Amino acid sequence: MDIKPLDTEQIGLKTLEKHLMRSKSEVSLKIGLPKEISFDERRVSLTPGGASILKANGHEIFIEKGAGEDANFPDREYADAGAEIAYSPDDVFKKSDLILKIAPLTKDEFKLLQPGQALISALHMGSQTEDYLKALTEKSIIGIGYEFIRGEDKEFPIVRMMHEITGSMSVQIAAHYLESMSGGQGIMLGGISGVPPATVVILGAGITGEYAARTALGYGAQVFVMDTDLTALRRLENALDRRIITAVANHQYLSTALKFADIIIGAAMAEGERSPCWVTDEMVAGMKAGSVIVDTVIDQGGCVATSRPTTHSNPVYSEHDVIHHCVPNIPANVPRTATYALNNVLVPYILAIGNAGGVKECLWENVALRNGTYSYKKHITKKTLAKMFDMPYREIEMLIASQI
Repeated sequence: MDIKPLDTEQIGLKTLEKHLMRSKSEVSLKIGLPKEISFDERRVSLTPGGASILKANGHEIFIEKGAGEDANFPDREYADAGAEIAYSPDDVFKKSDLILKIAPLTKDEFKLLQPGQALISALHMGSQTEDYLKALTEKSIIGIGYEFIRGEDKEFPIVRMMHEITGSMSVQIAAHYLESMSGGQGIMLGGISGVPPATVVILGAGITGEYAARTALGYGAQVFVMDTDLTALRRLENALDRRIITAVANHQYLSTALKFADIIIGAAMAEGERSPCWVTDEMVAGMKAGSVIVDTVIDQGGCVATSRPTTHSNPVYSEHDVIHHCVPNIPANVPRTATYALNNVLVPYILAIGNAGGVKECLWENVALRNGTYSYKKHITKKTLAKMFDMPYREIEMLIASQI
């Protein structure tokens, strides 16, 4: 069963309620929203409007005090929506059977996990560890990752939402760091009459690459998009009315393109796996001084050899006189927009869980959430994760079928 994302701000809360509130859910879920404590993470999983819809469907929402403040959603709005304000993360975890988070759990949050709970959050495969996965299985946690949720239409709705934001913002960020006051070459992205525009090379023709290309074209830049997938390049070329230049991402074309690039947007990724590293240290050394790399897939390992994770508070560093911006959670800098986008996808999924009678029951009939499950009871259920850490795994379909 595919669940289409809804735009809360456009259609309004009352219309959304009418669309979703057909009947009370089969079970009342206890949903916990702890305040994000990961560095520079400002998003929250639900808006007050989303909390109101879930409350009206018979669910209980426990949100830690101040969890929505960085996204400009005050506690008062959640309380008015029917959520209970909890005054400690410990209180949230103890009262909830389903935890909604943005970032993966921290060590302190792991201690608060209750055996048998369900967790929906990002996993960030590029920075994940064997200990993290073992801790989940030891507590029999049902773990559902944003990166893996995929419907029957083969779309990754949460990934797509965040990648649209990331792609657009990556070009804004790069344009800023091209300015001389930020250590760049001191050039405009779009140029002016008689002065050519900057050259933007985008690695990857997926959603992030598409939105980066659209934004760069809007600025007036010259845009190259490179990928190993000819079908993806052809699709993007047609979608953008052939206003971009495309090339296969082989060593020869990459080496040549990077020598002339003012901006590199790293957006090469493989769904559910670490990002492929296309750009070598030698290629970066051959780039122009003051050029900019924004590696948007650093949370999946990065696609540039010289990339290493940075933060919003300290976002850039220089390597080979090239400015690197490698913040793994770019959408966190526009937390209100990102929260609305996430809420629009999550609320229908949570309602589906309630209507099915719980998380375990919902996994049997909901393809997207079943695809999203990477940890079930005492087992890892994603082959890619198990292979990364040489751990055993079981297919999720076999596990849930054995309990029917």
